[in-house]
Amino acid sequence: MNPPNLDAPARQHSGEPSSRLGHGGEGNNRPRNPGIAELEDAIAELVDRSTHELRLAWRKLHHTGPPVGLSRDLMIRTLANKLQERAHGGPSLVLQRRLRTLAGGFEKGAPSFDPGVVLKAGTRLVREWRGHTHTVLVREDGFEYEGQRYRSMTVIAERITGAHWSGPRFFGVSKRARGSLPAEAGQ
Repeated sequence: MNPPNLDAPARQHSGEPSSRLGHGGEGNNRPRNPGIAELEDAIAELVDRSTHELRLAWRKLHHTGPPVGLSRDLMIRTLANKLQERAHGGPSLVLQRRLRTLAGGFEKGAPSFDPGVVLKAGTRLVREWRGHTHTVLVREDGFEYEGQRYRSMTVIAERITGAHWSGPRFFGVSKRARGSLPAEAGQ
C-alpha cells in the first residue's frame, strides 16, 4: 500500500474519490473553494489510513520515523497540520521566534508560561510625552519609530525619555494586575 501523499489530496483505499458531505459538497448549495475542498478531504481521509500508512507518511515528511509511543491521533494531527501549512503557509518568523523563547524558558525551569501582551503587526502605539505625540508602528520584525526600525519598545522609550523605561509599560501595553479594571469598565 502507498503512504498518503502529502502533496496531493488523499483518496480512499479503493482509489475512488471521496464523497464527503457537510463541508460544502453536494450536501449544501454553497460554492466550495476547490483548494480548500481538496485540503479538507485530504485531512479527513487521514483518519481512514492505517497506522502503517501514517508512519510511512511521517517518514516521508520528516525523513525519520515518528517518535516512539506517539499515538495514532497525534500522528494524524501532525500530518493534518503539515497539510494546512503547505496550503496556507506556516507560522511567521516572529511567532517561531516567540515559541522558541517560550520553549527555552520552559527548558530552563521557568515556573509557567506568561506570553504577556502580544501585539499584532500594523498596530499603532501612541504616547504623548512632554507635549509631543510619539507614534510607534508594530511590525512583523519589530517596531518602527520616526522611520527607523527597532527590535524593542524599550529602546524607543529610552530614546524618547532619555532614561531607562520598560517599553511596554511606557506605551501602556503591560498586563493589568489581576482584578484591576479600567475606570470605565467598573461603571
